[in-house]
This record gives sequence, C-alpha cells and structure tokens, in this order.
Amino acid sequence: MELSSPQKEIYGKERFSALEAQRLAQEIAFGPIVFQVSRLMVKFGIFAMLNDSENGLSIEEVAEKAKLSRYAAQVLLESSLTIGTVLLNDGKFHLAKAGWFLLNDDMARVNMDFNHDVNYKGLFHLEEALLNGKPEGLKELGSWPTIYEGLSQLPAQVQKSWFAFDHFYSDNSFMQALEIVFSKNPKRLLDVGGNTGRWAQRCVNYNPDVQVVIMDLPQQLGMMRQAIAGTNGAERIDGFGANLLDETTKFPTGFDAIWMSQFLDCFSEEQVCSILTRAAKSMDKDTTLYIMETFWDRQAFETASYCLAQISLYFTALANGNSKMYYSGDMARCVETAGLKIEKIHDKLGLGHSIMECKLK
Repeated sequence: MELSSPQKEIYGKERFSALEAQRLAQEIAFGPIVFQVSRLMVKFGIFAMLNDSENGLSIEEVAEKAKLSRYAAQVLLESSLTIGTVLLNDGKFHLAKAGWFLLNDDMARVNMDFNHDVNYKGLFHLEEALLNGKPEGLKELGSWPTIYEGLSQLPAQVQKSWFAFDHFYSDNSFMQALEIVFSKNPKRLLDVGGNTGRWAQRCVNYNPDVQVVIMDLPQQLGMMRQAIAGTNGAERIDGFGANLLDETTKFPTGFDAIWMSQFLDCFSEEQVCSILTRAAKSMDKDTTLYIMETFWDRQAFETASYCLAQISLYFTALANGNSKMYYSGDMARCVETAGLKIEKIHDKLGLGHSIMECKLK
C-alpha cells in the first residue's frame, strides 16, 4: 500500500506530542462512555438548550429544562466538560465548538445514529468477526448470513438509521454523478445493487428516455417496488433478481451503462474481482461501467478518511465479515483483473465520492 504525498505528511509521521498521545489513549479507553454521554446530550436536548442560551445555564437550569434529576444533569455535564463539548464559566455551562458540531452537523448526527442503532452492540463481537471472517455481531440484530438479507426485517429504528446513513452519503453525490453518466446519453442502464431505487428514480427523472434495470436480491427488489410505486418514471424501472455472491450468476446483457454505487464495498476483494469479471463478460466495446465509492485514500480532508476507515469495521462485525471501505489501489487492481481498464477517475463528488469510469480492455 502506497500513500500520496499529502497523506504521507499525515500518516507517515507522529502527529501528537507525548501529552496529546496520552490524552488520546484515554479517550480511546473511555470511548464507549464518551459516545453514549454525547449521544444523550443531543437526545435530551442539552446541547440545543445551551446553544440557545446566550448567558449559559446552571446545572439546576439544565436539569429543569431537560426534565432530569440534578444528579443526571450533573454527571452528563461534568463528563461533557472534560470531553470538550461544553464549557463552564462563572457557574454557567456553554456549548463548545465540538458540541455545536454534534448538534448541527448532519454527518455527525447520521454517523452517531448509525453507530448507536446499528453497530453498537454488534461491535462487541468484533474480535470474533476478525478471527472467524464472519459478521459475528449481526446476531444482535437477527439470524441472517449477512445484513443485506435482513434489511427488510430489521427493527424499525435500526432500519431507519441504516438507510439514513446509506442515503446521506450517496444522495449528496447524485447530481454530479448524473452529469457524468448521462454525458454519454445511455438508453439502457443496469443499476447493480440498486437497493430502494433512489438512483434509478433520479435517472428516469433526469433523462426521459432511459430504461433502468435494478439487479439486486429478490427481497431488496420487493422493497424497491414498494418505494417507487406511483412515482414519476416508475414504469421505466424494472428489476432483475440475483444473488451476486453466487459465482454462477450472470449479468444481463444489452446495457449502455452499468452502475455500481456504494455496492462493491459490500464484498471482499475476491468477490469484487468475481463480480467485475462477470460484469465485464456482459459488456461490449460501447458499454461503460461506473464504480462510485468513497475511497478512504482519495479524500480531500483527513476527517473523512478517519470516518471511512472506522466504517470499515461495520462491514467486519455486522455486514458480512469480509469487506471494507476500499483503498483505491485495491479496487483498481480488481478492475484490471476483471479485464477492464480505468479510463478516468472523477474525484471530489458530494461528500467524498469518486467514480471510476471503466471500459473493456
């Protein structure tokens, strides 16, 4: 694995003083407590009331407004004070910058809900998952081989947070992605792993002539049909039921474009190579295959790389036990192995997506 020059400056040398490193070590050790306290400061409305209070609030005032005991308000505020999400001056608590971001930053809120509702209990089984190569934490949610078979059966709040997380990252890239894909004016588009049909809906609304076929698990197609029922252009969206983990599954032919958005990160590198090889066999010289992913090594900001590297462990513990947010060089190698070539990579789409534009060699 090789890093770009900017990344070498970040990850190739020590970033912390001894005191900063010691502090970080303790933040890691108390990470579960820090997370839950901060989540409850949002849920109980304490960050919001501090944000709205020009002169700050005392413990008693927070307790009264949040309908908590003085004890509950005090332990949350003292913890938050040492975390750095609130400040204390003259007996009054105020919102600090980190607390403001937890309250107002959409990405932070989506990530927090996702980690609490989907990941938190399952990550207790991360050690087993790493040793066994299976999503051992998934048993906290259900008894499916991977989370994808169980999406339609997840508890309502878990499902809500899962889809909010998935849609938040993809939706912010869709407009730029549409411009890239439809610059070649495809008439037939295969959306692989199309989930609830959000991309397909964007396509049929963007171009009045395109026909979209979503290739996904049969149970996902059921959710898709329910989601798009009665919407504009739904008659131009069809489904093709398939289990991509079955290496005998062939791709349908006759498409101008094949679209894979936040899809290949759901598979191991070996499986990615198999899927791309089968996709290549369905292509002709005029077909373009688009891979849209959030590659951790192609991010403009280090915070994004940090988030993506942590998200990888969701795949390890809960999703399938063997996939991750990919390093772009690993994906490029799979593309090459499949008999394809990358003609162009589009970076800085939305919140950090890249699109690999691929053709047959």
